[in-house]
Amino acid sequence: MEPTIAAGLASSALLLSNLASILLASSRLRRRRVIAPPAAGTQPVSIIVPLRGVEPFAQETLQRAFSLDWPRYELIFCVAHAEDPVVRLVNAAIARYPKVPARLLIGDDRISANPKLNNCVKGWQAARHDWVVLADSNVLMPRDYVQQLMAAWRADTGLVCSTPIGSRPDGFWAEVECAFLNTLQARWQYAGEALGLGFAQGKSMLWNKPMLDANGGIQALAAEIAEDAAATKLVNSLGLRVNLVASPFEQPLGQRSRAEIWSRQARWARLRRVTFPLFFAPEILTGAAMALLLALIAAAGAGVSLPGTALCVLAIAYLPECLLASAKGWYLSPRSVTAMIARDLMLPAIWARAWFGGAVEWRGNAMTIRTKAMTELEELA
Repeated sequence: MEPTIAAGLASSALLLSNLASILLASSRLRRRRVIAPPAAGTQPVSIIVPLRGVEPFAQETLQRAFSLDWPRYELIFCVAHAEDPVVRLVNAAIARYPKVPARLLIGDDRISANPKLNNCVKGWQAARHDWVVLADSNVLMPRDYVQQLMAAWRADTGLVCSTPIGSRPDGFWAEVECAFLNTLQARWQYAGEALGLGFAQGKSMLWNKPMLDANGGIQALAAEIAEDAAATKLVNSLGLRVNLVASPFEQPLGQRSRAEIWSRQARWARLRRVTFPLFFAPEILTGAAMALLLALIAAAGAGVSLPGTALCVLAIAYLPECLLASAKGWYLSPRSVTAMIARDLMLPAIWARAWFGGAVEWRGNAMTIRTKAMTELEELA
């Protein structure tokens, strides 16, 4: 087969897979709708929220946590150090909402190299109820937060999660983060679920506590550097499924810088590369960059207009993404396509960076991302 034809066919295949992923994700996603408050006889729930530092929307996310429709729930806030400035905000929120059972636990249980998981241990041990939600502090919980999670639980479910959907971006680079989170990462995660490949996402995780306690407890999530990767493997090993909520929850972004996005996306990419290398390897083919490059090679060989080819490829790649965001009520603006292009220009470099080791930073904590084989070799040395 001639190189020109091969490049054209490869570009077409990538664009078709991009469209197929959007259609698959769309089949699993629902536009945001409110679920009615449940009856009084529902199961009580413990919600564990690890915190570190004061984030831009901290006041609002705290207020939302205390305003859920679920009849019986407790909030357990976890902080590693008593001098953390977020302690004052949490104590003030607990005082403002005395009708909601809430506690602030302080301490650092070093069970892993994952500071977030270490922060959650004391909350898990203190949880009073059989249903436990591990919720990141920057999740903007809707009033029906627990209903949405519970609605996704099935007889064969081991874990229910929600991907973060970026909202309220302030500035261009925050819009680039929306393009990463929403129509790329969330889209592929829901497409995977549609194909029976459910992957956990640590932003919101609903666990049945007796089930996890019977299989190693929260300490079992220290088996991998990322607790959501460990959760995925544990649930799959039990013959159960990871399910995603029908309408994922918002994460308000505010301002973002290019350096922040690079650091965060490179960290997540390296975690995926270490924990799921076979699924990570093809990520270089996602986005429009490779499809565009191959299409331009084919166009040059066939004597077709390069600008015209580029416009066609970009339209085929980004119009369905915009339609997905619009259909599901996600953030969309006149700059969204430009943000998607910036994202896809970054993707190959992020993918390449993920194959190199070294330390990364997570909220001031240095983390060295390594495979189990690397750790075992170090222990034998």
